[in-house]
Amino acid sequence: MEDTFQYQGQRRQLVEKLRERGIADENVLRAIGSVPRQFFFEPMFVNYAYADEPFSIGCGQTISQPSTVAIQSHLLDVKPNVKVLEIGTGSGYQAAVLDKMGAKVFTIERYRELYLKAKKLLAEIAPKVRCKFGDGYKGLPSFGPFDRIIITAAAPEIPEALFQQLKIGGKMVVPVNCNDGTQAMTVLEKLSETDSIKTIEGKFNFVPMLQDKVRT
Repeated sequence: MEDTFQYQGQRRQLVEKLRERGIADENVLRAIGSVPRQFFFEPMFVNYAYADEPFSIGCGQTISQPSTVAIQSHLLDVKPNVKVLEIGTGSGYQAAVLDKMGAKVFTIERYRELYLKAKKLLAEIAPKVRCKFGDGYKGLPSFGPFDRIIITAAAPEIPEALFQQLKIGGKMVVPVNCNDGTQAMTVLEKLSETDSIKTIEGKFNFVPMLQDKVRT
């Protein structure tokens, strides 16, 4: 698939829509403006690539809508060369955006089908991203600690194993389940091995984060 002038124009329009929605982080907007989102869609669905809505990618999973990707990326407070762990590779789009923002990205996916597909695509457009297959609840302790951790699925609570893999002074962005079926976008700043500051940045809807459910 080629990144034609038409797709480039659609990306510019998408970036302007995100600005209108209040996204002002230029690092985020530049990254979204440079990642060809259509590459993450099957050819018959590319017409949906630049709509600000989620879309099914198989295995009961979705590619998050661009505005949600932008918000999570902004909240993660990415600086050049920070070490980021992403839980839930999915299509690989969020990992590609973080890579364009200058992060050193490690991403883990529990569905082998999605892992293999995302790994192949990211090898072409974001070759520095390191893709792993496994249980996101366990993280990647052998590659930690991490400056930032982002979870792209609905968690019932902050996973303790991931908190332990976060550096002191680091940040975790995770949508945590609420009683009404939505998720509260939670930003956790680690102060010590036991203490943190938690803030809530709006409500969203994500597919669930399942524990001990690696799918081959």
